[in-house]
Amino acid sequence: MTEKTLRKGNEALAEGAIRAGARFFAGYPITPQNEVPEYMSAFMADAGGAFVQAESEVAAINMVYGAAATGTRSMTSSSSPGISLKQEGITYLASADLPCLIVNVMRGGPGLGSIAGAQGDYFQATRGGGNGDYHVIVLAPNSVEELGNFPKLGFELAEKYRMPCMILADGILGQMMESMAFNFDPVDPNTLGKFDWAVDIHKNGRAKNNVFSYKGDNLIADVVARSKRYGLIEKTEPRWEERDAEDCDVLLVAYGLSSRACLEAVNKAKEEGLKVGLFRPITLWPFPSKRLAELAAKAKGVLSVEQSLGQLVQDVKLAVNGRPPVYLNAYPAGGQPDGASILTAVHSILNGGKEGLFDLQEHAEGFVYECKRDSRLGIQGDLKGGK
Repeated sequence: MTEKTLRKGNEALAEGAIRAGARFFAGYPITPQNEVPEYMSAFMADAGGAFVQAESEVAAINMVYGAAATGTRSMTSSSSPGISLKQEGITYLASADLPCLIVNVMRGGPGLGSIAGAQGDYFQATRGGGNGDYHVIVLAPNSVEELGNFPKLGFELAEKYRMPCMILADGILGQMMESMAFNFDPVDPNTLGKFDWAVDIHKNGRAKNNVFSYKGDNLIADVVARSKRYGLIEKTEPRWEERDAEDCDVLLVAYGLSSRACLEAVNKAKEEGLKVGLFRPITLWPFPSKRLAELAAKAKGVLSVEQSLGQLVQDVKLAVNGRPPVYLNAYPAGGQPDGASILTAVHSILNGGKEGLFDLQEHAEGFVYECKRDSRLGIQGDLKGGK
């Protein structure tokens, strides 16, 4: 454990990755994660590694593919639309069974969106995001200290299961400053030994290795075989944190920065004599469904609090399986939750109200929409704009 220092989230992440043995970084600038490549450009060479500012996000993820194939601890970082551009490369990494670390410091969306912190990329991260049947391990920090320490865990999980690992943070976490310490000694990757699958100089009688993602006629067998790893990960690797969750009437479920607002709500509820608990998934995939189901079975209601239009809530509903009812407290496109607003939603659950609770179908009740055409403006393909 190092001494506590005051660090910005993105810089803690970058320093933590270097300490964890990252020796290759390729990225492209985008707010609000720009401090990560900036830090890497300044300090990666001192650690004996390589930094590349690629010409695009697509180039960056493919550079990571090449570096990861050599067994080098390799990583990239970006923000929301930049991660979207990397999706094809991520599927290739998953298909080639290559370990690497991918960081998404989320911003508001969809599209270009805004630079405000958000959590709208949950589906993209936990459902793969690209084509085909694959997963990436997803870690969700809720503090600068976790942001700095999760790279080591991320690399270890990625290498253990030969697959990409993603750290999913939001823009506020990347930009905020907090006192933090690193809870591990620096890792010298040269002392870890070489992977028997990695490409390297072909000498000393070592068998020739090939790393490729195209499986041809063996694709079905390859996907089915990889799924066994996924099943093992779902069984053994879920991580979570719980507060006052064993005996509560309303169980809050949130990750990242939203979970910190929930802690405020838990404390406010306690002052009012209400029994409110918090369940924070640390791994978003694998999702800690079993433990959540155990805790939720004792509650009167479960409230998913998220900075999105309702994404985490889908996994919560799957885990709870209808017992008890699941509600949503939503803050999409860069909206920020606070303890008072969450507590209002808690009161609604306990008293049969609706304030602070979001339901998409109820939200659209009475709403009528029709996309109209006007022939006076001309016809489709008429460049003259009418008669």
